[in-house]
Amino acid sequence: MSTSLSRIYLASQSPRRRELLKQIGVHFDPLLLRNDSRREVRVDETPHEGELPEDYVQRICREKAEAGWEALLLRKLRTYPVLAADTTVTVNNKIIGKPDSHEHAFNILSELSGTQHQVLTAIAVTFEGRLEMRLSKTTITFAELNEARIRRYLLSGEAHDKAGAYGIQGAAGAFVKHIDGSYTGVMGLPLCETVELLQSFGVSTS
Repeated sequence: MSTSLSRIYLASQSPRRRELLKQIGVHFDPLLLRNDSRREVRVDETPHEGELPEDYVQRICREKAEAGWEALLLRKLRTYPVLAADTTVTVNNKIIGKPDSHEHAFNILSELSGTQHQVLTAIAVTFEGRLEMRLSKTTITFAELNEARIRRYLLSGEAHDKAGAYGIQGAAGAFVKHIDGSYTGVMGLPLCETVELLQSFGVSTS
């Protein structure tokens, strides 16, 4: 694509993804999927029975990108590429989602303690009938976490609404003994892959 595009829409409410896009000099407008009064534009993030984590995260990411484009058209907004992303944590091919309670978060972190897990982040860009996707895979090794340490962490509130019940950019960064892959991918937006993808659509980045 020869024409340079000056901005995108971000189909995500994640403040971390917004910060990361700013880090690479991308101008964007947030595109919320749940606030259209004329029509519900939602993505059901329930895993399908027997669905592998890699298939799951890519399916949800694709659906978010497509829902974002649909929302853009419904609202008659000026057309720019739509960027969507989805992150999931997996242990032994089991999808570890976001915690739905304090105790659920405690159970997730107890399961991750002293083990390796994978963080999968899929990113997709769609624009005028074209959709491209990338998948980032990062392996994290956690230190052993005793009950008291987990409960202290949960008091911070960081675990809320995060895949795997932790945010690597916060206090839980001290849980990580080793990381093999993309740090920003664990945060929710792998910057190397994001830049490559956006540039392939002619979007300016730093």
